[in-house]
Amino acid sequence: MKFSDKNIAQAVELLKLLVSTPSVSREESDAADKLQMFIEHTTPVMLDVHRHMNNIWCIAPGFDASRPTLLLDAHIDTVKPVAGWSKHPHTPIVEGDTITGLGTNDDGGSLVTMLQLFYLICQKPQQYNTVFLASAEEEVSGKNGIEAVIPLLPPISCAIVGEPTGMQPAIAEKGLMVLDCVSHGVAGHAARNNGVNAIYKAMKDIEWFRNHKFPKSSELLGDVKMSVTQIMAGTQHNVIPDECSFVVDIRSNECYSNKELLEIITESVECDVKARSTSLNSSSIGMEHPLVQRAVGLGRVPFGSPTLSNQALLDFPTLKMGPGESPRSHTANEFIKISELREGLEIFVKMLDGLKL
Repeated sequence: MKFSDKNIAQAVELLKLLVSTPSVSREESDAADKLQMFIEHTTPVMLDVHRHMNNIWCIAPGFDASRPTLLLDAHIDTVKPVAGWSKHPHTPIVEGDTITGLGTNDDGGSLVTMLQLFYLICQKPQQYNTVFLASAEEEVSGKNGIEAVIPLLPPISCAIVGEPTGMQPAIAEKGLMVLDCVSHGVAGHAARNNGVNAIYKAMKDIEWFRNHKFPKSSELLGDVKMSVTQIMAGTQHNVIPDECSFVVDIRSNECYSNKELLEIITESVECDVKARSTSLNSSSIGMEHPLVQRAVGLGRVPFGSPTLSNQALLDFPTLKMGPGESPRSHTANEFIKISELREGLEIFVKMLDGLKL
């Protein structure tokens, strides 16, 4: 497979179009409309463009159910603009090699690069099937995102999840579990020696969350990380609070499922503990997998990622990889470089052309 300047020009054109179309999670319909029209007008071969809610996907010609199927996934949604933008977040600005705008780095760069990669695959038969998916609601792990689409796709053997990794392969990713915790006391007058202060009871458990270390550590992802991020208690200054609620953010490694962690935590603290979800588990792919081996053969360096992606919702081997740099995500004046799009497409082509899964 060989790409040309036309592929890069189309990628830049689409990226500018997406930046100019607000697509905050659960509000991606306009962006999905424009992406669907773009694919229909630029595809180099006849393609059926499928849509479910705000998710768009295409299957490369020549699908054969006897062959393995590779999924190329990137998301169209963004977070809301943060404070500090010196430029309008939805006005794409091209200055030399740099494109500035909300969603350029996370995840527009991966999306437009993977679409051009898919176009190239469509024009040269491979020993695997390919599905391109532009998914919605990734930033909120929404039920109407990739989780709703997977049952509608052919059986998937493995996937590349496009995220800004500097085109290095993330072969493991931390999971996420959010806990709502409540400590109970007994209300009383602050001036008297009565009541049981729920804040003081919560402090003991908060200290446990702060200091506890789970014994199983990961070479790629390190320890399970627990952080108390919100706390609320009390109704007025002279009343001993009978309830103190707090929130714990937990980033799991592949050594524990979220359900295992929840069981350990529930047995270790006195407060009531409720998980918002246990489905966003850590994920990993073996070093021996052909996708990883191809990446390593191109000088790419596998690593473990602390950030969450669609990988957490997929139950087949996934590799996270794409142009751009993760620290730029969710920041003011977000940007990506055109040279990064070009490098990304070049590396992806070398990884996938002739790949045997």
